[in-house]
Amino acid sequence: TASPPLLVSTESSWSWRGQHADGGERGRAAKASRRGRSSRSNGGLRRRAAAGRAPPPPAAPLPRGRRRRRRGFAGALRRRLSSGAAAAARASFAADSGDESGPSEPSSSSRRRGASADDSSAGGDRAGGRGDFSAFTFRAAAPVHRKIKESPLSSDAIFKQSHAGLFNLCIVVLVAVNSRLIIENLMKYGLLIRPGFWFNATSLRDWPLLMCCLSLPIFPLGAFAVEKLAFHNLITDVAATSLHIFLTTAEIVYPVVVILKCDSAALSGFLLMFIACIVWLKLVSFAHTNHDIRKLIKSGKKVDNELTTADIDNLQAPTLGCLIYFMMAPTLCYQPSYPRTTYIRKGWLVRQIILYLIFTGLQGFIVEQYINPIVVNSQHPLKGGLLNAVETVLKLSLPNVYMWLCMFYCLFHLWLNILAEILRFGDREFYKDWWNAKTIDEPVHKWIVRHIYFPCMRNGISKEVAVFISFFVSAVLHELCVAVPCRIPKFWAFLGIMLQIPLIILTSYLKNKFNDTMVGNMIFWFFFCIYGQPMCILLYYHDVMNRIEKTR
Repeated sequence: TASPPLLVSTESSWSWRGQHADGGERGRAAKASRRGRSSRSNGGLRRRAAAGRAPPPPAAPLPRGRRRRRRGFAGALRRRLSSGAAAAARASFAADSGDESGPSEPSSSSRRRGASADDSSAGGDRAGGRGDFSAFTFRAAAPVHRKIKESPLSSDAIFKQSHAGLFNLCIVVLVAVNSRLIIENLMKYGLLIRPGFWFNATSLRDWPLLMCCLSLPIFPLGAFAVEKLAFHNLITDVAATSLHIFLTTAEIVYPVVVILKCDSAALSGFLLMFIACIVWLKLVSFAHTNHDIRKLIKSGKKVDNELTTADIDNLQAPTLGCLIYFMMAPTLCYQPSYPRTTYIRKGWLVRQIILYLIFTGLQGFIVEQYINPIVVNSQHPLKGGLLNAVETVLKLSLPNVYMWLCMFYCLFHLWLNILAEILRFGDREFYKDWWNAKTIDEPVHKWIVRHIYFPCMRNGISKEVAVFISFFVSAVLHELCVAVPCRIPKFWAFLGIMLQIPLIILTSYLKNKFNDTMVGNMIFWFFFCIYGQPMCILLYYHDVMNRIEKTR
């Protein structure tokens, strides 16, 4: 029972003996060092005596406490002045005087020289109390203007400055001005939002559109069956392509017929056509991607670059789970596997849903409180006076911009991120900085590049023709989403997309001529805010009203 304490005491005694032995060795080394220094100093005194020079007078010893204070406080203060406050002030003065090649951080060699000279300069620092402020940089004779510089707001330097303060000022002014306009509008007209704005008794008549929307998943299942037959060599590639063409055509024609046959609201028809166009794009991507996968697998066709592991994993036959995930995922481009996140952020998801509801209500407020009264009290822009049309377009431009920005934020940021978070979809680059666009160009989505532009280029079509085909397909889809619910094939949306091609040429010419990339961005915002969207709203509204009056 006594052995464990004995072992412990034995180990502790051995460790104490080892430490004591090490301490003894260190003590003997320190004594030898002191003896060496003493012998060297005595040798120096003997050499001075042999040369006939008197030894230096011994310094008066200071009290022990005062000597410690001088070594501690004075040394720390001297080091702080030389490396801290003086260096910072010198750098600040050099920056203010425009000397970018002024005093910089000392190098390692200068720091070593400064460290060795601390003792020699300590007396001067204590005597004058100036420190490094005695340098020429802080003298009145030092030049302040050292190089040619432009004013911050000049044309050559304005884009090299930080405009964070001006941006904050614009935000404050924007909030203040629009708050005043909202209060003034509410005091003058009251709250114009109708109780049945989102849903009312007349919405029940749109039930055929709801049934049509619920039956759209039949077409993806048909496309999946076609691909299964094609991968098992039960049908040829030509037959599979023909079946896919039939399915995609039927999928886009079916909702058009339902909308035209039923007396539905324009908003309900727009939602159905929007969903039908999304399903059509997904079906085209599903068929095109699997057709390419079959060609690579069966023919052993080699590609230019080496395939990665992810590329090899995507070269496989489709499964029902992959198809269901693709139809729900926030993407238009099919692939058998997608990058996935590890978990769902529930708190972040709740915040995004709350923001989505808030901005959706804000869109309804803008439409009912501002856009609808302006449009109702306006005239047809192509039939009334020019000044009246310009005044109406300018009046409609501000609420239109707010509505489109809220719509972009709700759809492309909030809604798509909500879907991505629920499905753990990893690639969430749903948009880029289109607000910095320097040419009037439709945002070229990954679907257009993958399934229209690149195939055209691989088949020997020129770049200009490939761009024209891409714009044409986009224009047709825009016209279907707007003209079919309104039941007026006026082709305003189609022309709005196709007219961007000459504007691209114009903005590129201005950019090359004036060597200024901001000209294209200003033209983009002008047509997006002032001319394009408000004019389309006015045209479609008056055409719809004219159609309703004729039917009555």
